[in-house]
Amino acid sequence: MTPREIIARAWAITGHETSLRRWGFTSSFLETLLNVKLVMYQTYFFYEYFMSGGTPGFFDVEVALYHVLPFWFFLTIVITFLVMVVIEFFMPHLCLGAIIGLAAKAYRGEEVKGGLVLGVYNFFPIFAVREIFFLARTTTTITAISLILRYIDHPLKAPSVITLILLWAVSNILRFLTSFAEEAIVIRKSHIFSAMGRSFKLFLSHLGHLMFLVLLMLVISIRVIINAIIVLLIPALVLGLGLLLATFLSMTLSVVLATITGFGLIVGASYFFAYLHVFKQTVWTITYLELSKHKDIDLIVADEGGGGGHH
Repeated sequence: MTPREIIARAWAITGHETSLRRWGFTSSFLETLLNVKLVMYQTYFFYEYFMSGGTPGFFDVEVALYHVLPFWFFLTIVITFLVMVVIEFFMPHLCLGAIIGLAAKAYRGEEVKGGLVLGVYNFFPIFAVREIFFLARTTTTITAISLILRYIDHPLKAPSVITLILLWAVSNILRFLTSFAEEAIVIRKSHIFSAMGRSFKLFLSHLGHLMFLVLLMLVISIRVIINAIIVLLIPALVLGLGLLLATFLSMTLSVVLATITGFGLIVGASYFFAYLHVFKQTVWTITYLELSKHKDIDLIVADEGGGGGHH
């Protein structure tokens, strides 16, 4: 298939398969929630560090909420926050296994079902592959930089930040070269490192698809940019609304209303992200299936099982 045909087929599958979009929405919603939390915390830490000149504490936000909210409400928020962070961190890996498996089934004309089984069965290897390159996530790197600025002594701060940025760049390159690892795990049941090696080999063997890869990266970059803008806007809107409401309502009611509004904004954004997320992942899945049909460049004669030696 040509790149144009792959993209057209991926978009058709994305629009037609409701179950795929449900998994995509779940993943996008949880990832957006986690990113919004990280942005809100890091915005406060950076403001305190650069604007106020102080050293913000790790639990400053929680302490502030404890002093302004009733204890029962504060405890509910903290427990819900911790439970959701755990779900938001682990659940997208399960969703990815379901999306890849269901997309492959749809492309092959099979019945599109069994997403939960695909997600659970492939969760641990996908989690391992993703977390090997944990520094490739921009939010993780920003959090690490924040910790360095707050807790590392001055002579080591700049070298540590520069090193971290270089590791972020290298991790993203390696992560890109192993982008087909998850597909190999779900579709071929490959082991983690053999899946990563297989992905790297596919990229080296099909460098002629550079224009196609550039197009894919463009799609990914557009999603990342839109995601970043929305993730930055939502905390600002929620904080602004909360401060506005607090001028004529109680603090507790203001926090509740602002939280509900923020939740609604995240749901709306996640619905949009779900299409982009499923489409991008379906493109990669179809590309993997198509490229896997070709003989490896380094393979001259396939081993047909004959035993050996010259006759």
